[in-house]
Amino acid sequence: LALFFFFAAPSLFEEPGARNRRSRRRRGESGSTMNFDEGAVFFSNQRYTADDEENVERGHVAQQRFATFLRSFRDDEGDTFVYRDQLLRNKDKVRVKLEHVRQFDDELGDLLVNRPAEYLALLESAASAVLLSLQATAEEGEDAGAAQHQEVQVFLYSDSPFGPKTLRELSSEHVSKLVTISGIVTAAGKPRAKATHVSLQCQNCKNTKIIACKPGLAGVNLPRRCELQQMEGAEPCPLDPFVVLPDSSKYVDQQTLKLQESPEDIPTGELPRNILLVVDRHLVQKIVPGTRVTTIGIFSIMQAKQGRGESVAIRQPYLRVVGLEEDSDSGSRSTPTFTLEEEQNFRDFASQSDCLDRLFGSIAPSIFGSPDIKRAISCLLFGGSRKRLPDGTRIRGDINVLMLGDPSTAKSQFLKFVEQTAPI
Repeated sequence: LALFFFFAAPSLFEEPGARNRRSRRRRGESGSTMNFDEGAVFFSNQRYTADDEENVERGHVAQQRFATFLRSFRDDEGDTFVYRDQLLRNKDKVRVKLEHVRQFDDELGDLLVNRPAEYLALLESAASAVLLSLQATAEEGEDAGAAQHQEVQVFLYSDSPFGPKTLRELSSEHVSKLVTISGIVTAAGKPRAKATHVSLQCQNCKNTKIIACKPGLAGVNLPRRCELQQMEGAEPCPLDPFVVLPDSSKYVDQQTLKLQESPEDIPTGELPRNILLVVDRHLVQKIVPGTRVTTIGIFSIMQAKQGRGESVAIRQPYLRVVGLEEDSDSGSRSTPTFTLEEEQNFRDFASQSDCLDRLFGSIAPSIFGSPDIKRAISCLLFGGSRKRLPDGTRIRGDINVLMLGDPSTAKSQFLKFVEQTAPI
């Protein structure tokens, strides 16, 4: 048995150093091609394959496609570059039409609608990169290297609405998707600063780091541990060591609006519904209450305020606005314009002896009777004139009507007629 181990496993009786020297000598005798990688590190980047070069679901591929779209898309005549000229003219903002994105790449347009939080950020990054390259090309020879990276805000708009038709049709299936909602802005909050990048510092080792914040009303979770490698013998950092450095953080302007559904979308006998809007950067302080708007935004959710007995899973919906268009026919602030022929027709009608009776009869003609109510509604629609009494008291020209009555006496129908005749 001893002879067997001696001849079968001689390395067991050798010293470790001798065994290593014999191994190195054997590798050297096998030829120079066996130790070509000795002392070097070799690797292959297999993160992306050849099939991923055209897959727009990859972030880097989608950003390249967005950059190509912004740089090369032309108008219908093919004479001008639509978005290249916008970037050079506006510098920090660009309006992108969704139909143009679908025309350039239909799959890219679908991803922008179904996953807007991810792909809108890629579109803005591509816009910043295209602007930087355009500025570098324009300044070549004059002041080379003067172009600097600049953040660009992208506004989306569309000629055809998509998603839910009204505010009441918004549901959980539309969360994190792009939707189009129309309504009336009823309230506007004060602008405030929203952090985009928060600067943190460890109280123990003074290590600093920067954390990006999600847009909208989402916050940021501070890390509980410091990742800095401490020297041997040094005291380790405690739990929750980071504090926020407000002066070193980056901010943008943000404002909240309240959007109420349009009167024509409210079912009879029900109260109007509303939703919270969040606008930032160039959309802040652009809309005043009372304005009809069409918004394109990301239907998002936030943590609701928890009360006693409420579930943690409850989320409050809001709309993160990425496009805001004021309706041209909205509001009574616009000054009406009439042609000379229309003004002559008004004068001819006013000269008739029965003009008031004909006017009162044209109020809600489908409703029989109620002459006093129709007369009051006529005064409401035409309004009055401001008066200043001798003692200095001012009387407003607005006329208000309060209707009280039993159910099914056409009160809602009168209100519906007024809303359709003179929209808000």
